[in-house]
Amino acid sequence: MRRTEYPAAIRDLIAQLRQMPGVGPRSAERIALWMVRARSDHPEQIARAITDTRHSIRACNLCGFFAAGEICEICGDSARAAELLCVVEQPTDILPLEKTGVFRGRYHSLGGKISPLDHVDPDDLRIKELLQRIDRENITEIIFALPADVEGESTTNYIVDLLKDKAISLTRIARGIPAGGGLESADELTLAAALSGRTKL
Repeated sequence: MRRTEYPAAIRDLIAQLRQMPGVGPRSAERIALWMVRARSDHPEQIARAITDTRHSIRACNLCGFFAAGEICEICGDSARAAELLCVVEQPTDILPLEKTGVFRGRYHSLGGKISPLDHVDPDDLRIKELLQRIDRENITEIIFALPADVEGESTTNYIVDLLKDKAISLTRIARGIPAGGGLESADELTLAAALSGRTKL
C-alpha cells in the first residue's frame, strides 16, 4: 500500500522553506502547515513583505550595506566622520558595530574574505571599490574589523600591502577577553590577542 503524503503543493512549500537558513525539516513542515491552515491573511502579508523587500532593498553603492536608494542612511548622514572608514567582511557586520554607538565614521563591506580553498580571490571582493573610495574621499584612517581567522588575517594583510604607500593610518579593532568574561574560559588565541593588544592605563 502506498504511503500517504502531503499534496504536492505543500511538499514543494516545505522544500522551499527548508532552503532558508536555520529552518530544518520539522520547522519547515510546521511553518508550511501554519500557512495553509491560517484563518487570517498573515501568510499573504508575509509573502507581500518578502516581495516588497526583494524589490525595494539593494546594496548601497558606497559601502555595500542595505539601502532603499542609491546610498544607505549611514553614507547619506553628513554628520558622520567621513575621514574614518571601517572595513568589514559582510554588510551584516555593520549593524553590530553601529549598535555600540561608539564608531561615528563610515563603513566599507568587502562582501567576503580571500579564501583560495573556497575559490574566493581578491577580484571577487569589493577591494577595487575600496581603493577607489580612498582615492576619491578624504580618508585619514582605515579600521579593519575582519574576522580573526586565517582568511580574515590574509585579507587584512593583502589590503594593508596595497595601501602601504598611502598616507593613511591603518588600524584594526582590538581583540581579547569579552566584557564579563574570565581568563579561565578564554582560549590561547584570545589571550594572546588580549596581551598583544593591551592599552595603557
